[in-house]
Amino acid sequence: MKSHSLTFSGALIERGFWLYVWHVACGTQAIVYVGRTGDSSSQYAASPFNRLGQHLDIRESASANMLLRHMRLKKMEPTAARYTMIAVGPIYPEQQSMELHRRHRNVVAALEAALGQHMVQRGYDVVGNTTSKHTLDQRLFTEVLAEFAEQLEGLPPP
Repeated sequence: MKSHSLTFSGALIERGFWLYVWHVACGTQAIVYVGRTGDSSSQYAASPFNRLGQHLDIRESASANMLLRHMRLKKMEPTAARYTMIAVGPIYPEQQSMELHRRHRNVVAALEAALGQHMVQRGYDVVGNTTSKHTLDQRLFTEVLAEFAEQLEGLPPP
């Protein structure tokens, strides 16, 4: 039995379209996972805090735990890992119609892929999807990178 702590900004519970980067270290291994909120299945866009719990759901029946799945593929023990999540957003608020949701989702999907490629170029072992069929809004990507910059610099080197 040990005590543990978690400190976070209340802004992380705001719903909308966010981008986030997970850095996970376990022993001598480290991976990066780039993700977003605002998926394809509904018009709703969760908060990064909500995705945090989903990504690390260890139940066999869990379906939204992509980070954990990649960790298992890399033989990383989830309970022995050290996690850092950096989130930027909301880039857009949650939308009221599926049509508007899709429009914003596609923009954020392209940003997610570009951010993943950015992390690959920095030398990180990026797991998950780093491609998108959608057109990248370069101006918005520059803004997103500027928001991530300071915290990404604080990540352990690859």
